[in-house]
Amino acid sequence: MKKTAILIWLAAVIATLGSCKTDNIAYTDVQVTAVDNLFEPFDNKAVKLVSSASASLFFEWEAALTEDGGAPQYEIAFDVVGGDFSKPLYKLTSNNKGYATNAYITHKVLNSVASLAGINPGESGDVQWTIVTSRGINRVISPVVRKLKISSLEGFADIPNELYATGEASEGGADIAAALAFKQTATGEFEIYTKLEAGKKYVFVDRKDNDARRFYSDNQVKLKEATEDLSMEVTKTAVYRIQVDFNVATINFTEIKSIGLWFSPDNKIMFNLPYQGKGIWSGTGVIAFKQEGWGKDERYKFQLETVANNKNVIEQFGAKNPTDSRPTPASDPAYYYIKLLKAVTQWDDKWKFASEVDGKSTTVSVILQGDKEYTHQVTVN
Repeated sequence: MKKTAILIWLAAVIATLGSCKTDNIAYTDVQVTAVDNLFEPFDNKAVKLVSSASASLFFEWEAALTEDGGAPQYEIAFDVVGGDFSKPLYKLTSNNKGYATNAYITHKVLNSVASLAGINPGESGDVQWTIVTSRGINRVISPVVRKLKISSLEGFADIPNELYATGEASEGGADIAAALAFKQTATGEFEIYTKLEAGKKYVFVDRKDNDARRFYSDNQVKLKEATEDLSMEVTKTAVYRIQVDFNVATINFTEIKSIGLWFSPDNKIMFNLPYQGKGIWSGTGVIAFKQEGWGKDERYKFQLETVANNKNVIEQFGAKNPTDSRPTPASDPAYYYIKLLKAVTQWDDKWKFASEVDGKSTTVSVILQGDKEYTHQVTVN
C-alpha cells in the first residue's frame, strides 16, 4: 500500500514539472498609481522641533492602486520649495517596512531635512514633501505636494550620551584614553570642573576614541560640532566650571578662584582648600566646634569665589540630601553628596561634623568629578 502511494505521488510531481515551461515565466512590469491625497500634516503646517528622542511628526496619505492587486510601497520625499523631487533632499520609507500609508518622522530627521534645505540652526524655513509609490521597478511621484514650515533646533538633534575633555590644555593631556569625563546634569546638559592651560589646544569628544565626534566653540558661547581638526584655547590658565548644553548649543565658562570650608557658626571661611587636580580640592586645619549656651555648634558647608562674565561671584556648595544630624562611620555615603546652592546663606543646606572632628587637625576634600557623585570627605589626621 505504501509503495502504491509513493508511485502515485511521483507521477503527480512529474506531471506538474512537465507542465511548467520556462517560456511562460516572463517578468512583466506592474503598473502602480500615484497617491492622489495627502492627509497629514496639512499644507503649510508649522512645526517647532524639540530635542527629544521621542518627538516626531505624523504623516498620512491615501493608498495607491496596483495593476495586479498587490501592495505598493511608499517613500516620503522632501525637497526644496519648487523642486521636482528628481534629486530629493531626503527620502525615507513609510511604516511597516514601506507598506503602510503613514509614517512617524522624528524631529531629528526633520532637523536634518531643514539643514539640507539651508535652514540655519534656530531659524525657520519651508520645505516641501510628497509621496513616491513603487511596485517592482515602477515608481510614480504624487502630483500633490505640500509645504512644511520647520523651526529648526537651536541645538543638536543627535545629542551624545557622554562627553569628555581632551587635548594638551586639559588635565588628561593629548592622550584621549586619559580624557576627563563631564557629568550629565540633565538631558543634553553636561558640566565639568577642571583646569585648562592657556595657549594650548583642547576639545570635547563624545567617547574616548580617535573616531569620536568632536565639539568646540570659537567664541566660548556657541557650541559647534567640528567637521575638521578644530579645537579651542583659553587665555588664562585656571580652574573652570564648564557647562555645555546641547539642547541650545551653548557653552558657559566660570572660573573657580577658590573653595573654602565655610563654618556656619562663625559665618566665615575657616580655611581654604587648594586645588589638587582633576576636580579635587583639599585643605587641612584644626576644626574647633563653637561653644554655645545650648551646646557645641559644628555646622558647615563650602563657599566658592568665582568669576563669570568678568564679574566676581560668591557661591556655595551644600548638602544634596537634607540632614540635621552628625554622621557616624555607618552613615550612608549620600550624606556627603554636594550640590551647588541657589543662594548664599549662613545656615541653609549645611552638614554637621562628626563628634571626633572637634579640636582635631582634619583634612577636608571636595571631589567634583564627572564619573561619580559630587561629594566630599572629612578625615581626622
